[in-house]
Amino acid sequence: MLILLPPSETKRAGGTGRSLSVGALQYRELDDHRDALVAALVELAQSPEKMISALKLGPKQHGEVSVNLSILDSPTMPAIDRYTGVLFDALDSASLSAAQRRFAGRHVAIHSALFGLVHALDPIPAYRLSHSSRIPGLSLKKHWRAAIRGILASRDDLIIDMRSEGYVELGTAPDRVGSHYVRVLTEGSDGTRRALNHFNKKAKGEFARALIRSETDFADIEELRAWAREAGFRLEPQADSVALVV
Repeated sequence: MLILLPPSETKRAGGTGRSLSVGALQYRELDDHRDALVAALVELAQSPEKMISALKLGPKQHGEVSVNLSILDSPTMPAIDRYTGVLFDALDSASLSAAQRRFAGRHVAIHSALFGLVHALDPIPAYRLSHSSRIPGLSLKKHWRAAIRGILASRDDLIIDMRSEGYVELGTAPDRVGSHYVRVLTEGSDGTRRALNHFNKKAKGEFARALIRSETDFADIEELRAWAREAGFRLEPQADSVALVV
């Protein structure tokens, strides 16, 4: 089973790990893509005005220029601990047991705009880049799409895709039985449903946390749905996705 998460714009600073080594990240077939994009981002950071414009940084975000300039030298930490924000606050990686973290390291991937797919325990530095960022002379969609799609297509296990649509565009999951995109919906008292925005991240974080804490490698969606019912989650199949109803 692969639990596929989006990253977060906000990241925890610092770390106790050595500086970045793309060879320490899973999916070595992405190394050339990672090296090229890191080099382009560091080069862009050498011109603060260009980076501020390219990444659309507000006045309070200008410090991100120095963060990107230091990508190759700054300390690392596990990806699951690096990201902050609503989804990762709900996931609360710091409170997971050692066994649960090992499970996450095997079964949770985060789709980074800079590094492609990284697993939960892969050591990464702080950086600033999102799916909508524009690097001069480089299209993130063209850079990542085929490589990410190829990795996901090579898997034959259960895929639970909780990425935002912006990251799906950087590499789609396979359209097959056992690969499921998750949409978070809320149900009104009259039975009508609507998509959530801000709170959809919280729901995904809580669901991912529960999956990790279960330490269960589910074989298929029906097995997952049976567990979800017992765990207090509503998972319902739709034509092109699975609805997480909250």
